[in-house]
Formats: sequence, C-alpha cells, structure tokens
Amino acid sequence: MSLITRCPTCATAFRVVPGQLSARAGRVRCGKCGAVFDGIKALVEEGSEPLLLEPSPQLGLFDPSRKPDARGPLDDTEPLPAFMAEDLRPRQRALWWTLSLLAALALAAQATYHYRAEIAAAAPWARAPLREACRLLRCEVPLPRRLALLSIDSYEVRAAPGREGVIVLDAVIRNKAPFPQEFPALQFALTDEAGRHVVSRVLAPRDYLEAGKAAALIGRGIEPGGEAALTVYFDTSRTRASGYRLELFYPS
Repeated sequence: MSLITRCPTCATAFRVVPGQLSARAGRVRCGKCGAVFDGIKALVEEGSEPLLLEPSPQLGLFDPSRKPDARGPLDDTEPLPAFMAEDLRPRQRALWWTLSLLAALALAAQATYHYRAEIAAAAPWARAPLREACRLLRCEVPLPRRLALLSIDSYEVRAAPGREGVIVLDAVIRNKAPFPQEFPALQFALTDEAGRHVVSRVLAPRDYLEAGKAAALIGRGIEPGGEAALTVYFDTSRTRASGYRLELFYPS
C-alpha cells in the first residue's frame, strides 16, 4: 500500500510507503526544496485535488544526528558550485600551478637581473655564473655603486713647485663598504668669493688613476675598506679663484 505526502514548503507531493514514514517517526526531508517536515501529518488523500507527484526516491529520511549544512537543509546530492569543484578538474588545477610556477620564476629572473651587481657583491661565488648568464644575454655584471659608502678622507690643494699658475690636488678616496665598489667620477671646481663655480673639471677614473694600472684597477674596483690615492695637476693661469670644491659622483 502506498500513501501520498506533500511538502508544506514547496507543495511537492511524494508517493511513500508506511515503512518510510515509520522509520524516523514520520520525519522526512523534501528532496525538492530540502525542507524537513512531518510526513504523517502531511498525508493527503489521493484524488482530493490535483497533485504534482515526484518519485519516492526524492523523499529522504531525516536523520537528527546529522548536522545541518550551514547554508540550510539542502539535499546531499546537490551539485557543488563550479568554484568549489576544482577536485573534479585535475587538468585545470595542474595548469594553474604550472602557470604560477612560471610566473614566480620569471619574477625571480627579473629581480636577479636588476640586482645582479648587489648579488655578486654579497655572494662572490655567484659572480662567475652571473657573468656567464650576462654573456648570453649581452649584458654586464657591474660593480656596486653605493656613493654613501664612499668618502674623501683627506685632500689638499697646493701650488705646484716650479710651475707658475699650476696647482696640485692630492686626495684619498676610501671605500667603507664590505664589498668592492666601482671607482667614482670626481668633480673639481674652482669658486669665486661668493662660492660660485668659476671653472670645473670632471675626472673619470682613468683620468686620476695611475696610467699603467688604470685598466686593471677599474676592473677590480676599490677593495672593501680600501682606498685610492690620486694626484692631479690643474692649470689655473687664466682663472682667478679664491676657493675650490671637490665632489664624488657616479655618472648616470
């Protein structure tokens, strides 16, 4: 013998047998809208009014020991949303991880290229691999340029003995960094009484380093904690100046 019960929430009718209703004291779950109701109290007489019948498997037994879903009493067979069903698409997940790894490698490569000088200074063992990579990429691994870690420890401007109108600049450039640095350029300016430049001259490392050793010294840079002494002559016979200014800088 079969009976008909109707969900009070969505008005969907189900054909059931007495055994289904007695299993949980009549408490059943609607497979259409998920509502839990008393199937016995919701019994209707067949033929009393038109009913939309659903097959009995749509009506589930209500188990009170099961915790309801946070979204409401939905049927267990309800499909997951697309964004929660990633485990059903292993190929897409593998592609996503592959693209993420490639993006991370590209970012690391860009950072290595941009900071190659600092990396080579901090890790001397990395200079050779970086130079090999730059050989393929047609770039160079320059020495670091930390102007704040360079200083002119001592300098003196004096008249050159026996040479009228010629002055001599003696100076010492010190590298206070714990790594070698590129030799800086030097600007020497003569000033008037108001401190304005009357004439100035920019000296590249090859201009103030010893001629026979300049190439080798430029390649090695100033050693960590090392210094470079320089002596340069200037002809000031056509200039009337009362002071001078000396600055270190790196050309852009």
